[in-house]
Amino acid sequence: MAAGTSRRRYPEELKARAVQMVADLRSDSVSEWEAMGRVADLLGVGSAETVRKWVRQAEIDGGARAGQTTEESETVRKLRRENAELKRANAILKAASAFFAGELCATRRWVYREAVRDRLLRVVAAA
Repeated sequence: MAAGTSRRRYPEELKARAVQMVADLRSDSVSEWEAMGRVADLLGVGSAETVRKWVRQAEIDGGARAGQTTEESETVRKLRRENAELKRANAILKAASAFFAGELCATRRWVYREAVRDRLLRVVAAA
């Protein structure tokens, strides 16, 4: 997002209503872009581009257009979030195992103990 802009979330009911209004206006022999502009003005939506995105996503969800559905997008988002969490946990476990392995080895304990402990603390702090 550009500096100074904010993302505004609109209710799903408003989106569905806008999509239906565009379809109704489109059937009145008005161009699709003009219909989107009118609906944006009537509903107080930021721009016709916002309404256009809603219409395109509704077409994808309805199977009329190829693309990633809303459900698929949500699943991908959830899996990426979970993947990042697992990567952080894995990094912590690796650092912890190195720390405890250094503790078990009596001959190297004093040499590597501080370096491994510092690494473990950095990984935990970054997570």
